Amino acid sequence: MNSVKMSLSQLLGNQYMNAVISAAISLMDLDKEEAERLASEEIEFLPDSYVSKMDGLLGNIGKPFVSELKKALSGAPTDAFKNASNTKASPIGGLGYVRLGEDGRLYLAAKSEHYHTPLGHNFPGYKLIDLARALGITNASHNNTRGYITRLLERELVRTINGLRPEETDGLEAILASRESHVLNRVINLETGSLACEAGIKMMLARFYRLDSTFPQPKYEGRTPVFFVMADHDGGTKANYHGTTIFAQLMRDMWPGLYEKLEEAGVLKVCPVRINDWDDFREKFERYNKPPYKVAGFLHEIILMNYGGIKLERDYLHKAYALCHDNDIPILCDEIQSCMWYPTIYLFREYGLNPDFVVIGKGFPGGQYPASRIITTAEMDTLNQFGALVTNGQEELAALAYLITMKFTEENESFIREMGEYYEDKLRELASRYPTLIERTEGLGHLSTLLFYEAQTVSRFTGMLNHACIDISAQTYKASCPPAALTKPPIIATKEMIDYVVKIMDDALQTIGAKELELG
Repeated sequence: MNSVKMSLSQLLGNQYMNAVISAAISLMDLDKEEAERLASEEIEFLPDSYVSKMDGLLGNIGKPFVSELKKALSGAPTDAFKNASNTKASPIGGLGYVRLGEDGRLYLAAKSEHYHTPLGHNFPGYKLIDLARALGITNASHNNTRGYITRLLERELVRTINGLRPEETDGLEAILASRESHVLNRVINLETGSLACEAGIKMMLARFYRLDSTFPQPKYEGRTPVFFVMADHDGGTKANYHGTTIFAQLMRDMWPGLYEKLEEAGVLKVCPVRINDWDDFREKFERYNKPPYKVAGFLHEIILMNYGGIKLERDYLHKAYALCHDNDIPILCDEIQSCMWYPTIYLFREYGLNPDFVVIGKGFPGGQYPASRIITTAEMDTLNQFGALVTNGQEELAALAYLITMKFTEENESFIREMGEYYEDKLRELASRYPTLIERTEGLGHLSTLLFYEAQTVSRFTGMLNHACIDISAQTYKASCPPAALTKPPIIATKEMIDYVVKIMDDALQTIGAKELELG
C-alpha cells in the first residue's frame, strides 16, 4: 500500500486554510504559530508500523485481549433490535480490520462493519479531522450556506466519477458546465443511502407528477410510471434493495396491501426484471413502455449484496443501458455497497456504464459520519431545493472524511485491484475443494460470497466463523436465492489477513465435511 502523507493545507488548499488560520486566531484564541502548525502538520495516512501491528494481531483473534466489561448495558432498543443484539462483540476499540469487543476479545471485521469501514477502525488519515476540529472548522451548516469543504468535495466527486485526473481542470470545468444527457455533474448532499435513493426515485416521478402546484405539466403526465428493479429467482421483487424509505420498500415486496392499492389505482407499478436475462428485460420494456404505461426508470446495483452477492453481467447491463438511453428511460446505479471497494472508486466505471443517477455513501466517509450523495445530470435536475434534501446533509467534517478516503483510494488503485483479485481467487480455490458443500462463488473482488447448496450448511459454517470471532453472515431467507455466506473485507486487507480468513474457512469446511461423511 502507498501511505499518503498530507496536511490540511495540502488537501484543502492554502487560500482556504489561511482564512481558517485567521479565524482560529480571532475566534479560538489560538496563537498564530499553533494555528499554522495545525494547518501544515502532515499526517501519514497508513504508516508501515500501523499495518505491521494490525497484521500482528491476527494471532490474537478470538482470544482474550483485555478485561471484559462485566455488566452489559442493554440500552432501550425495540424488540427487533434487542433480539439481534450481540453486545459481546460491540466495539470498545479497534485497529484497522480488527475490532476489540466488550467481552475483551479481538474480532476480525471481515464484512467491514456492514460495509461502512473500507479503511478499518481508527484509520490514521482521519487524524486530519481532529486537526480541523482543533482549528475551529465547524461541522454543521445549512443547505444555503454549503461550506468550502463541501463544495470542494462536490467538484472532486464530479471529477472522479467522470474519470478525470486532478490536473485536468479544464476538462472538469467543461463537464460542470455541460447540459448534455448522461453527463454526471450535479451533487445533492444527504445523510443516508436511503435518502439518496429516494431523491432519485422522486426525480423519476417528477416526470409523471408535479411536485407542487408551481411546477409545469410533467412530460409523461397521465401515464402510469413503471419502475424496473432486479427480480428474485421466483420472478418477484425480493432481490433488489434501494433503502428503507416507503417507495424503496414498496419496490421489494414490502407493504403489499398498500402497493396493491397504488397499482390498482394506476399510481405506479413495480416490474421485476430477471437477473442477467436480456430477453426478459426487452420483453418487459416492450410491454410497459407504451400507453397507458411508461417505464419511469431502471434501478439496479451491480453486485446484489442483499441477494447472495450475485453479479450482474457487463453485456446484460450494456444492452439494458442502450435500450433505456434510446427511449428516454433514466437509470439509477445504486453504489451504496460497492463504492470505494474497487480501484476506480465507482464500480460502474469498471463496467463502462453511463447512468443518469449514481448513489454513493457508506464507504466514502469511512464510518466517521453518516453521509450519502446522489450524483446526477442537468437533464435529471428537476426538483426544487425542498424536493430532495435533508437539512443536515452539508456537514463540513463529513465532507473532509470523504476527501481523505478518496485520496487514499486513488493512490492505492493497484493494491486494491491486486487484493480484490487475490481474495476472489482464494475463495474460488476454496470452493473447488468442497464441491459437495459449495455450489459456487459469486460477487467481484472484495465483495465476494460463497453460495452453498443447503441453508443449514451455510448457517453452520458462518456460526463456526462467528465463534472464531470472524464477522461474516449467512443469507438464507431470500426467495430462491442459494444460501450465501456474505463477506466484504476492508480495502486495507493484506494478504496476511486474507490468508488467515480463508484458513479458518477451510478448517470449518473440513469439520463440516467430515461430519457429513460420518453421518453418511
